Amino acid sequence: MEKHAPNIRRLAAFAATVRCGSVTAAANAIALTQPALTQAIARLEEQVGCKLFEREPAGMRPTQPALLLAERAERALDLIGSPRVTATQINAFLALARTGSYAGAAEVSGLSPASLHRAARDLSIALGETLVERRGRHLSLTRKGRRRARNFGLAMAELRNGFEEVADWLGRSGSRIVVGAMPLSRAQWLPWAIVAFARQRPGTQIAVIEGSFAELSGRLRDGDIDLLLGAMRDPPADDLDQHSVFVDRPMIAMRSGHPLAGEKVLRPDTLRQYGWVLPAKGTPLRAHWEDMLGSTRQSPPSVAIECGSVLAARELLLDTDMLSILSPAQIRIELRSGALACKPPPQPIARSIGITTRKGWHPTPAQRDMVEILQGFDPHNS
Repeated sequence: MEKHAPNIRRLAAFAATVRCGSVTAAANAIALTQPALTQAIARLEEQVGCKLFEREPAGMRPTQPALLLAERAERALDLIGSPRVTATQINAFLALARTGSYAGAAEVSGLSPASLHRAARDLSIALGETLVERRGRHLSLTRKGRRRARNFGLAMAELRNGFEEVADWLGRSGSRIVVGAMPLSRAQWLPWAIVAFARQRPGTQIAVIEGSFAELSGRLRDGDIDLLLGAMRDPPADDLDQHSVFVDRPMIAMRSGHPLAGEKVLRPDTLRQYGWVLPAKGTPLRAHWEDMLGSTRQSPPSVAIECGSVLAARELLLDTDMLSILSPAQIRIELRSGALACKPPPQPIARSIGITTRKGWHPTPAQRDMVEILQGFDPHNS
């Protein structure tokens, strides 16, 4: 099957035939000739590698693969929003939206800058909207352009999932799940789930994209990522669903020979005397730290190093007297070796860790299996 966006006219012909039940009614519904509609369906059947309809005297009866694909095709066509849009235009515009320049889009799409210019212009004409504007040497999307880019991305995600469901039904491998992984999820949870999932579905590819919530949530909304793992947001975003899996209890981390390593109780005034390595402001862990060291009389101390990388934080802790707040799972190897130590914070910290998805997400069977495995994680027995 094609890696890029499938032919939009073929999809429209296919969806209309499932919906209407006959070639004649479908052709009338989308203003296409019957021979053109029949040819579009035949080409789509070649693409997916199976029959999508049984031709019967009473009309066109969709096969099981067709029923798997039809709902996703309808959702994708609604998101695309116009029968005049082509696959080439969608590919070109998404590449432009994600790279911010014609040169960058040419590199990732394989199209020439001239082709990209033409595709973006033709797309704007087809939709009757200004999608891209130039500001000096840089390009930016208009408000309508940003909305179109998100909808196109979600449409492509629906179609990828639909084709993968058909491939699974045919007994072919090739499904792919894209997981966005925030720092804590990469310590134990996600590796454990990948091992369990690989045993259950050895033919499914898993791609892991690392980053913070701020870096990954946009890609989740755009359809580039299927699910996002890490700390829950409070309050949750209106367009995202959160499913808590376990509670993490971060501790204050330091080198084993740190002056505070022998203290039984750590007090806020003592902790204020040391430099800190912490994630960016606005993250749940940073908010816990601010609550812990802030007061009505004093604001929290300045953060010496703002860093979301656990690897970098561990190295800094090993070589200095700085402190950090980390989950013991993230530094379990250093704790076992005695290189680092953990102490309870002055006030307990608890944060919910779980799965974030788009509202209205329709997972494939493989994605549902991955979610079920992730939900079965027990940090005390893994």
